[in-house]
Amino acid sequence: MRLVGLTGGIASGKSTVSNLFKANNIPVVDADMVARDVLKKGTMGFKKVVKAFGNEILQADGEVDRVKLGQIVFSDPSKRQLLNRLLAPHISMGIFCQILKLWIKGCKVIVLDVPLLFEAKLDKWTKPIIVVWVDPNTQLHRLMARDNSSEHDAKNRINAQMPLEFKREKADIVINNSGSLDDLNEEFRKALFEVTKPLTWIEFGLSRQGALSALMSIIVGLLMSKFFLAARMPNE
Repeated sequence: MRLVGLTGGIASGKSTVSNLFKANNIPVVDADMVARDVLKKGTMGFKKVVKAFGNEILQADGEVDRVKLGQIVFSDPSKRQLLNRLLAPHISMGIFCQILKLWIKGCKVIVLDVPLLFEAKLDKWTKPIIVVWVDPNTQLHRLMARDNSSEHDAKNRINAQMPLEFKREKADIVINNSGSLDDLNEEFRKALFEVTKPLTWIEFGLSRQGALSALMSIIVGLLMSKFFLAARMPNE
């Protein structure tokens, strides 16, 4: 099984690339969607976060107001770290369960879409690592246009994340999204070619098919051993 790491920065276009993988029938485990699930009303993650941040982060329906919570943690690094500590175990378990389900289905290539891939140390479990990169000026203006935010607020959100240039240096594949949508599609096609190459022997061994093949080899080996042992016994 090939577990591909996909990450980027805010307004870099990572979600667009993630959707392109889905459109090409490559299964994607979306950490943001997992995070939404672990923060739903009544879950353990919900209870921990409300206890830590208070009822003022709740909407009228009792669900967490993600926008309000985001404003709190993006303006205070210590609170952002606290939120990450509270939710990290639940998000990790959710990601693992989704990967396991896809493994059971026999998926050979799975894309793990995680904004905090490096911060959460999940990069050591993924190969190759794809970083969706965009130049700083383009990133800033796209974020301002997307969220209708001020330059000051947009810069704060960008600066709250690990520098995109650092992620770029750590990447196996870089998708440059500083240009047009056509440019992005061309960059994606190159990345898709690399991701869908035949599995290595190690990757095949980690797939469901590889595990079943290994199991069958063991069973056949045991049966053959018993057969030869039974065949020798009358002559001893």
